[in-house]
Amino acid sequence: MQNDKRLPPGQRLVDGFPRFGSHLSRPAPAVPVDPVIEMRGALTEEFDLPLATLSTLPRLEVAADFHCVAGWSATDLHWEGVSFKTVYRAIIEPALRPGTMVTHLVCRGLDGWESVMTIEDALADDVLIAENLDGRPLNGDHGAPARLVSPRQYGYISVKHLSRIDVLTAAPERAEGLLLRTHPRGRVWEEERHGLFPGKVVRPIYRTLIAPIRFLSSRGASHSSSDH
Repeated sequence: MQNDKRLPPGQRLVDGFPRFGSHLSRPAPAVPVDPVIEMRGALTEEFDLPLATLSTLPRLEVAADFHCVAGWSATDLHWEGVSFKTVYRAIIEPALRPGTMVTHLVCRGLDGWESVMTIEDALADDVLIAENLDGRPLNGDHGAPARLVSPRQYGYISVKHLSRIDVLTAAPERAEGLLLRTHPRGRVWEEERHGLFPGKVVRPIYRTLIAPIRFLSSRGASHSSSDH
């Protein structure tokens, strides 16, 4: 790793795009034959959105860096999929209960990971549900069959293997430990690494976790390059 002045505060450039995930040494979850994203929460009626439906919506390509909260950054990645704003406006918003004021989304993956987003962050122009990375379909290491990608937030927001979105009218309660408590927004340029402590304080602690997590994650990798 090395420092790069183009990167957000406290980030260091890393070679490639490592596999880094909550399931560590376990392999990626199996992709369902007909994958869907479950839509739940403040809706008139809950429903399942087939991933195949995304192909009927306008496509979006985003060139962006990926910043892990632990302190490493992978640069010049090219994602392709559907703007989350498009999915929200075309599919989710019409299904809301009348008078609903959405404030947060909870996104969940097949690997059990979940993240919370404010609706403001979710509707940013560069947030997408990605199916391709660098011109190829996502593999298991990086979130097949589709993942959320929010470039302005730390990687823990960008849920891999996206399988469920809960639409909420208030911030959800979360039970988290003191050391690794996630920030409710996780914006990289504001260095919002932690829910309680300033980013600069937790930098050295998080960096000590990079090597062991990367080692464990690589044991379950499906190929030689290996993310959250």
